[in-house]
Amino acid sequence: MSHGNQHTIKEMVFLDGVGVHSGAPATLTFLPAPANHGIRFKRTDLDGSPEIPVDLAHVAGTDLGTSLGEGEVRVQTVEHVMAALAAKGIDNVLLELSGPEPPILDGSFLGYIEVLEKAGAEEQEAPRAVIQIPEPITLKLKSGEFYVAAPGDGLRISATIEFEHPAIGRQFGTFFFSEGSFAQEIAPARTFGFKADTDALHDRGLALGASLENTVVLDENGVMNDDLRFPDEFLRHKVGDMVGDLALLGACLDLHIVAERPSHQGNVALARAVKRAAARGSGAPIVDVEKIMQYLPHRFPMLLVDRIVEVESGKRIVGIKNVTINEPFFQGHFPGHPIMPGVLIIEAMGQVGGLLLMDAVEKPEDYVVYFMALDNVKWRRPVVPGDQLVLELEMLQLRRHVCKMRGRGLVDGKVVAEADLLARMVER
Repeated sequence: MSHGNQHTIKEMVFLDGVGVHSGAPATLTFLPAPANHGIRFKRTDLDGSPEIPVDLAHVAGTDLGTSLGEGEVRVQTVEHVMAALAAKGIDNVLLELSGPEPPILDGSFLGYIEVLEKAGAEEQEAPRAVIQIPEPITLKLKSGEFYVAAPGDGLRISATIEFEHPAIGRQFGTFFFSEGSFAQEIAPARTFGFKADTDALHDRGLALGASLENTVVLDENGVMNDDLRFPDEFLRHKVGDMVGDLALLGACLDLHIVAERPSHQGNVALARAVKRAAARGSGAPIVDVEKIMQYLPHRFPMLLVDRIVEVESGKRIVGIKNVTINEPFFQGHFPGHPIMPGVLIIEAMGQVGGLLLMDAVEKPEDYVVYFMALDNVKWRRPVVPGDQLVLELEMLQLRRHVCKMRGRGLVDGKVVAEADLLARMVER
């Protein structure tokens, strides 16, 4: 479906308060921005007023909130602001912040919705980005979160939460985000926490600004605040957080998401998975095979990368290998029971990692990548003809052209292989 053109705000607005985790006072000022600017934070309290783009590449933490970072600069707990901007359809805005964390206000999204209504929206001469996926994807985290994302018309979230507390228990709801529905159904829902966790959180530098004024607090007897705004306020707030975390994709979403026990860590992992699925479905790789052949010395039958669908320069890369029955290795490797050799899965992983290294230098054509060591190699399940092998590599360390990377191979969202790789870049 079409989602029309981009929007910014008509006029500058601001609000102030304390951060829920830092406890630090801050003013957040919303400023209009040109088309295709996106959303950026500007830390006006720091030397040089450094900026942080709001996107998945700049996620720096997901511990009880989603934090962004650029170098040493951080902004904590961005999900409430981002949910409100997404709900109001604002694509381009500069967020000037005079502290480490946006104000928590009353713990809900409502104050941000109200200030954006006051600012107004202005249409711009550029189309909005839209994310669609060709088929459903699933994601399960070791910590228990489970997600399904399916093609949809607009954004719908069906979520379940479960806490061993009599005031919460198990709650489920479905929310379709049309114009105005977020403001009515989700925005008033406040963040929540447990009194028993207070000291442990304070020891970790978290929840320093939390109080009954901005958080629904639960003790062993129930809710310590005067009352709840919805019987399922806890669920609704979790759904609002999901909207804020998914807004890091920087696009309108045509998705139906089913979430079991969502968390910030899980929401960000889901956003990354959706981004990969959308890139695969679009048929428009970031790096196609012709460019890959310019970077890598490998040729048939040893070139094992078809395309690159995601690159975060100096951080991570995602490549695709479509495994077909015509691969030459199937002729001699378990004939009659074709399985991709495990060493070739790792080779494909290494080739994608080589492209991440090449992206880190000015003239990649002047270098070749040699692998020096493999560690912690595990093969989890076989790869067979018809599989699409997704190869994810994360750069752990880069020093003087020697790089340590962690790699995973996935088929249908399930890990088939993983390894730590050590490589060196050498001038040709």
